[in-house]
Amino acid sequence: MSNDPLHGVTLEAILTDLVDLLGWEEMARKIRINCFSSDPSIKSSLTFLRKTPWARAKVETLYVWNLKKLEKHKKARHSQQVDE
Repeated sequence: MSNDPLHGVTLEAILTDLVDLLGWEEMARKIRINCFSSDPSIKSSLTFLRKTPWARAKVETLYVWNLKKLEKHKKARHSQQVDE
């Protein structure tokens, strides 16, 4: 098993999780790139991030910094869905 928290996690999963946790507005505040602030979408952001290594690195870093929050958020969402 790898110690790398990004091992096996796709860029799409990273972006989707962050948007679900933070929202586009907060993402744009934390990482100032137009694809997060001007008509944001997963598809356009993925296209930009795949072509722009410095921006991808920032998104991956933000993901790692928020891993514990993401895990709590996912558990809360899962338990909420089970209760329904």
